[in-house]
Order: sequence, then C-alpha cells, then structure tokens
Amino acid sequence: MQDAAPLSLTEHFKDLPDPRVKGRCEHELLDVMVIALCCLLCGGSTFNDMEDFGHAKEAWFRTFLRLPKGIPRHDTFNRVFASLKPAAFLDCLLRWTQSLRQAVAEEIVALDGKALRRAGKKGQAVCYVVNAWASANGLVLGQLKVAEKSNEITALPPLLRALELAGYIVTIDAMGCQKKIAKEIIEADADYVLALKGNHETVNAEVKSFLDDAIVQQEAAAARGHGPRPTHPLAFAETVEKDHGRLEIRRHWQSADLGWFADRADWEGLRSVGVVESLRQEGEQAPTLERRYYLSSLPVGIDRFARAVREHWGVENRVHWVLDVQFGEDQSRARAGHAAENLATLRRLALNLLRRDKTKGRGIRRKRLNAGWDHQYLLQLLAL
Repeated sequence: MQDAAPLSLTEHFKDLPDPRVKGRCEHELLDVMVIALCCLLCGGSTFNDMEDFGHAKEAWFRTFLRLPKGIPRHDTFNRVFASLKPAAFLDCLLRWTQSLRQAVAEEIVALDGKALRRAGKKGQAVCYVVNAWASANGLVLGQLKVAEKSNEITALPPLLRALELAGYIVTIDAMGCQKKIAKEIIEADADYVLALKGNHETVNAEVKSFLDDAIVQQEAAAARGHGPRPTHPLAFAETVEKDHGRLEIRRHWQSADLGWFADRADWEGLRSVGVVESLRQEGEQAPTLERRYYLSSLPVGIDRFARAVREHWGVENRVHWVLDVQFGEDQSRARAGHAAENLATLRRLALNLLRRDKTKGRGIRRKRLNAGWDHQYLLQLLAL
C-alpha cells in the first residue's frame, strides 16, 4: 500500500489511452470522463443525462476543464465508452483504489458476480461482471466482465492476479469453488473461504456428511453433560440478530480434521472445513433453516471464519443492491461495443468516491443529492 496521499482520480484519467483517431476529436477524453463521472455522482445514469448535466453545469466545468468545443453530445459519450478499452479503464480503477487502500490485517475481499440485465441485445446471454469488494476499506477494488454466469470462473484468475491480496482472506461463492482458484489465492499469499454447492457434488456430500455427523455427536455430548467426548470436536460460535421484525440466528462450526477427505491434497493450502446454519424468521412467516458448507485455508478460529462468511455478503448489500437501486445499473441499456462494461466500471468509481467520503454522515442517495446541489462538495469528492 502507498503511504503517500492518494492521487486524484483525474490524474489517473490523464493516463487513460484515448481510443479515438487523433486530430479528429472535438472533445478531450479527460473532459468526457470527468463530466460523465460527475453526472453519476450527482444522480444521473444515462448518456443523455451526461449531456444535459454538462449543459446545466457548463459554466462551472469551464473553471477546470478545457471544453474546446463545448459540452459533448450524448452520442459522443456513447462512442467514447463503446470504444474505450476495458482493460485500460480497469487498470485506472485498480491503480486508483490501490492508492486509497489502507492496510488492514486479514481484510475480507469478497468476489461475486452481478448481472447487467439490460445490457445485452434480445436473444443474447445476460452479461455478468465479477466484483472484488474489500469490506474494511469499503471499496470495490476491481471488476471483470464475463459472457455468461456459467463462465464466471474464467474471470476470477485474471482478477485475482491484478489485485494485491497478500495477507487478506478471499471469499467466493460456490461458482468459484475450484481447485485452480484455491491455488491462485494461495500463490498470492492470501487465504480463502470457498462456498461448496452442487458444482462439486461429491466433495459437497463428503463435507456435509462429516460435519453433520460431527454436529450431532457434539450436541448429543453437550446434552449428556458427561461421558465420552465426540470423535471429531468442532469449534462453535452463535450469533443472534433482531431487526424490524426479522430474527436470524447463525450457528458456525469449523474443523481442522481432514483425515477422512480423500481429495484434500488436491486443494492447495486446505486446512479446515466449516458450516454455517442460518435460522431466519420474518414476522408471522414460518422460519427457514439452511446450512452452507465451506472449504478454507484458514486454521481453526471460529470467530475469524464466521466473520469471513458474514462479510462476504457485504458485496450483495453494499455493492450490488446500491448499484441497482441508487445507480439504476439493472436498467441500463448501454449496449454498443464496450459501453456496458466501461459504464459499470465508472459506476464503481463513483460508488468508491461516495463511500470514502466521511464528511457527511449520510447514505449514498443523500450524498448524490448534495453533490448535485453543492459544487464545493462535488469538487471534494473528485479531490481535484
């Protein structure tokens, strides 16, 4: 991590390669990118919004942008984002987030896929991006696009290689529970907590059988209060959450006993298995009970295991939900060229800027409203 003050985002934009033909561009790339980003920060979402926002704020933009031909039209924004190389824009995001990241021991970095549902043409497969979310820093570290949910696995290795993960704990849902992914994470000097499901039927069944039997033995021994100890003792922790008529009880078990697992040597760095049982009840509805099973390179430490599993879902609540509800990502119809992927990256840049601001103790929606009303606050977000 860098100890120096982070570079402003516009400094990183200056290094972004311009995909357009030199000498035939009326608008500078930096101007286009800054107007687009400011529009998203202030509540806009589409290319038409960017054009309208630029005209409404033209006098203010001229105080720090060149704007040789005025405000770009909406089709100019579309062409720029469609032609911009996603890898170069991702590198911009990665370098900027690395300059902001603070070293947090054993931080949870959650990797999870998200659909861009309106970004594909009729008859095409839904477009997905894989996001990397650092929970303690509250930053989207990076993203990569995949063509289909079934191919999410192909985006994980290059994303893992692009991130600085030494000392962190990487959590991935069942789609990423693969031997080569475990190997990539260990080679990055990180640890993993990988969710098991039907994509590894045999492994899932073996882990489930072992842990379920061990739980029965442990609970029976606890009920007796004396007598023989269980054959496979488990570390255990329980949490209870009550909120607005919803009750959720989570019970966590973890074991380093792997002698029964025939394929343990195939999973690089494997040191434990774990299970989380969630009992949920909302209002008068019938309670639901679910168990989820995990492979992990972590030694037994039940509080750390429970934290990793819990914080993984921050990518759903603090990233995916916000992008859909506040930024309208699920409704975006940008489809030309690389526009969908590049706009997705821009949204994550905007979300990071809003998240890292601590001057206003407000949610994302209210921060965006304030940015639209207050030029000084908007400049503060941009760190110009």
